Amino acid sequence: MLSALARPAGAALRRSFSTSAQNNAKVAVLGASGGIGQPLSLLLKNSPLVSRLTLYDIAHTPGVAADLSHIETRATVKGYLGPEQLPDCLKGCDVVVIPAGVPRKPGMTRDDLFNTNATIVATLTAACAQHCPEAMICIISNPVNSTIPITAEVFKKHGVYNPNKIFGVTTLDIVRANAFVAELKDLDPARVNVPVIGGHAGKTIIPLISQCTPKVELPQDQLATLTGRIQEAGTEVVKAKAGAGSATLSMAYAGARFVFSLVDAMNGKEGVVECSFVKSQETECPYFSTPLLLGKKGIEKNLGIGKVSPFEEKMIAEAIPELKASIKKGEEFVKSMK
Repeated sequence: MLSALARPAGAALRRSFSTSAQNNAKVAVLGASGGIGQPLSLLLKNSPLVSRLTLYDIAHTPGVAADLSHIETRATVKGYLGPEQLPDCLKGCDVVVIPAGVPRKPGMTRDDLFNTNATIVATLTAACAQHCPEAMICIISNPVNSTIPITAEVFKKHGVYNPNKIFGVTTLDIVRANAFVAELKDLDPARVNVPVIGGHAGKTIIPLISQCTPKVELPQDQLATLTGRIQEAGTEVVKAKAGAGSATLSMAYAGARFVFSLVDAMNGKEGVVECSFVKSQETECPYFSTPLLLGKKGIEKNLGIGKVSPFEEKMIAEAIPELKASIKKGEEFVKSMK
């Protein structure tokens, strides 16, 4: 089912674009001046799918917007600065992408980011619920395992919750899995597609190598090493940058890939499949990432976990308690807010 629908990884970012009348997405980036926000905004500006790009941050957005506005593509760009300008940034948006927050530094876990980023996400999503309640909301801010439940609870508080329109962007895990498998097996990365399910931190990241297209065979020790590398790839980048940042460029690519897939599906393209951390009934966790068939109104169908190997089954079982705890933490955070 899945491989028939799935298209080659990253195809949305690489294909030759058509410019039908529908390619008029109005996209907002909240946290547009940051390490992820700037390259993400650049990729969005470069896409014929986007007709209006609104950028928000608490510093430097006018400069980022001015810089991007000089690029010879059709999307209009405008920068908005500070909380009083946020409503204008959001009005009329079809898609809102939120990379805002503090990045991970060496020795920090994603949980260390929690308090700062939880407050940022709650504030920004409350503005979305008020000013663009119909928009697709794509959350990049970590820890995604908690920030998606936060977003859902905020939307519920405002009475505009639609579980089919709130996405935790886990695409970087898929992008990495595709790149690492291609490297290991000497394949064309554009043709590799590894579904990654579960969550978006450490052992909750579950690459389903058994479902990889094209099919790959790996001895158990190599499979365990590869899986560990995919799960800890964020830390690999944090260490390599020696305290100067975390994964920003690959995350911007992955965020753009997800947005382009979503906009394609909103424009009526059929068979668009991406994994994402969403409200789910696939496991005992209230939120879980699986491959999703995207459509005009967001999630059209959850394609589920599918057939997994005993190794993958064990990983799922081990991930669930951690996922449940992260989800509960997010939900409790919103309940305790004034």
